[in-house]
Amino acid sequence: MAEKHLVVQGAICMCNFGTIPDTLKVLTHQKEYVNDGKGVKKMIASTMDLGPTFEKNTFGICTKIRGTCAASVVEWKDFYKEIVLSNGGQVLLEDSVGTCPIGGSGCIRIVHHGQFAEMGMQNFKQAKPDVQNLLNPVADINDMLKKNRTHDGLITS
Repeated sequence: MAEKHLVVQGAICMCNFGTIPDTLKVLTHQKEYVNDGKGVKKMIASTMDLGPTFEKNTFGICTKIRGTCAASVVEWKDFYKEIVLSNGGQVLLEDSVGTCPIGGSGCIRIVHHGQFAEMGMQNFKQAKPDVQNLLNPVADINDMLKKNRTHDGLITS
């Protein structure tokens, strides 16, 4: 699989015939998360997320019907077939497209996958110390990686 992001709850979607984006809600499970250590925000979206699965359930004014859109997905295409989630669905990717009963096949696209980068200990471990010292000369990256550092008598890990 090429470097593509998995789609998660909070992804921004847009219809080719709508006027405003809407936010994807994962309503089909509460088990599989990605990039969410506490497992509370970033549920993985799947092909089972069908029907009115958006926060506002509208993409604004639909140019096909010349009226208010009632967003509904009847099918997802271009998903990752190698993983099946507990709900029986396959994982949506950032280039997956949805089918609307009014707009047709592939009219709903994912504008942003919903993931955001967060710094973690792994980032510090993989950082090059000489580059980090140039970017932030006040902090010593090697010192940050030491376990059981003390600060004013407090032990941290």
